[in-house]
Amino acid sequence: MKITNIKQQVKRPDRYSVFVDGKYAFSLSETALLEQRLAGGQELDVQQLAALKEASGADKAYGNALRYAAMRLRSEWEVRTYLQRKKVDEPVAEDIMTRLRRIGLLDDTAFARAWVANRRTLKSTSKRKLQLELQQKHVPEGVIRQVLEQDQTDERETLRQLIAKKQARYPDRMKFMQYLARQGFSYDDIKAVLDQSEPDTA
Repeated sequence: MKITNIKQQVKRPDRYSVFVDGKYAFSLSETALLEQRLAGGQELDVQQLAALKEASGADKAYGNALRYAAMRLRSEWEVRTYLQRKKVDEPVAEDIMTRLRRIGLLDDTAFARAWVANRRTLKSTSKRKLQLELQQKHVPEGVIRQVLEQDQTDERETLRQLIAKKQARYPDRMKFMQYLARQGFSYDDIKAVLDQSEPDTA
């Protein structure tokens, strides 16, 4: 068997189609193509072709995972779940995870810090709610604790901001307190800040 053509793909210009004996056989990224040192006219035996097809599958899975992780920071659990959903074999998935860690695209601490910073920018969020959100992303408890300990946001000031924003929608104090509790704030903080924010009617 002989490699008769290597052609850059139109829809995926980062990948190259390899033709063997005039027929499409597999595709590889430019990096993988260089690593395999393939060239037109090269002879292949059955074992070599099978190994190249296996490498092609792993290479494509890595490329897809790379794009998935590069879209935004993701937790290790999110990427692992993505690979499972794509039915990537466990050894290949582990290799992909290792490669993504190596280039800095997979780091639960960086993910947790970015998550907290983003949520702080977008809305008034309690540390308790941030903790629950990071737990839902399966970030390790030690990482969550470390990142939230480093977060210097004043919890009561965050609560004041939320109360100022939402108070008009909750004329009933008890229902408002229940809403604020669902946002992860403590009863003591809620009562103290509400008492400060409500006008003295005496």
